[in-house]
Amino acid sequence: MFTLPVPQEDSYRRRKGLGPLEDWRNLSSKYLEKLQQRKKTWLTVGISSRPRPGPDPSGLLYTLLSVFRATSKVEQKRLTVLVHLAGADPAWLAETVLNISSLFSPQILAGQLLLIHAPPDAYPPAGAGASGRELYSEQNVDHAFLMSSAWKLSEYFLLLEDNAFCAPNFISHVQWKVDTLRSQPWAFLEFANLGVLGKLFRSSDLPTLAHFLLLFYREKPLDRLLAHFRVLLAQKDPILCTPFLFYHRATYHPLNDRQKASGARRKSPYAPDNPPGTAFTDMKVFEVHFPWEAYTLDESFFWTHNVSAGNHLTVILNQPADLRRVQVLTGTIVEGRHALERGQVELGYGPEGMPQRCSSFVLLGRLLEGQLDQEVVPRSVGHQVSCVRLLANANQAGGLIVRHIYLWEEHARDTGHSG
Repeated sequence: MFTLPVPQEDSYRRRKGLGPLEDWRNLSSKYLEKLQQRKKTWLTVGISSRPRPGPDPSGLLYTLLSVFRATSKVEQKRLTVLVHLAGADPAWLAETVLNISSLFSPQILAGQLLLIHAPPDAYPPAGAGASGRELYSEQNVDHAFLMSSAWKLSEYFLLLEDNAFCAPNFISHVQWKVDTLRSQPWAFLEFANLGVLGKLFRSSDLPTLAHFLLLFYREKPLDRLLAHFRVLLAQKDPILCTPFLFYHRATYHPLNDRQKASGARRKSPYAPDNPPGTAFTDMKVFEVHFPWEAYTLDESFFWTHNVSAGNHLTVILNQPADLRRVQVLTGTIVEGRHALERGQVELGYGPEGMPQRCSSFVLLGRLLEGQLDQEVVPRSVGHQVSCVRLLANANQAGGLIVRHIYLWEEHARDTGHSG
């Protein structure tokens, strides 16, 4: 294992004629000295990341932005973020280090964000042929190195995935939960219910856990190994801590060609498309109902309460889309309770920044009895839409349910409307 320094030392590399690997190793001693001098923090957020295929390769950058934007300056003094850049692709490694250093150089130079990389010879020999087992075996070894590198950095260790969004002030929420369970034995706490996201460990347990993962890395996927480890440490049942504080950024996966051809996941030819995107909000998030649940094609929903004027729930599309129809449904199905009493829907354009935000919005329409179902007219308004925003126009006490945000793309249908 070696620490990856900030690649702002290009002049050093040119003078010495060093390749990236030698450069990183020579420069790492400077950063190791800084690590030895830094004070132990209360929490380490650990993330392991490999090259990400598909249309959204920047999940790690979005995750890091979410971590730092969701924490106050006071909370950041109690925080260390440790990222294991795994995999043997030198081009991806160099590009990722460059991107991270350009966005987070203050955090890196302060010793708040640490990058590590396990060399290829640290991994056991691969089996014959690539398989699902090989993929989860690599993941287990990746996390074993991440955990073995983290155990001296802080009192507690929080495991995230590289495509996560974080709730605001999550460190304070986690610390409050730990304090309330101080007299109760536990192996790890769970602040999300998806995969390995949001698992909190005592750092003193990390060497044992890393050794356990290396012993059984070929036996089971990581989430199942963690469940087995929990039982071995005498915690029979999961401890789910609500409200959940972490959720996946990638909440919708586009259909592949075979699914499209067969009409898979379509209830009718008039069903909404909901192109790939991410939902976020500045409203309060409680229990297990999260913003992205308003954008799914199933019957899940987003629930909150005590909304203030100006609060929003926004869907940011991964790629701009040409929309022909938008439907927003709030409140319960039968009684219409907890609907948004005064609100409007806007279309956004010109995504910028990271994470992306739309630079301009136009009004599509106002909600009537908590609902909007509207064709996009004129058609030019629906072209290259990057955001759909539900905006509260007045304070509203009590609960609010956003049941569905449905989008139809212009090219996806020839004719027809749903009833």
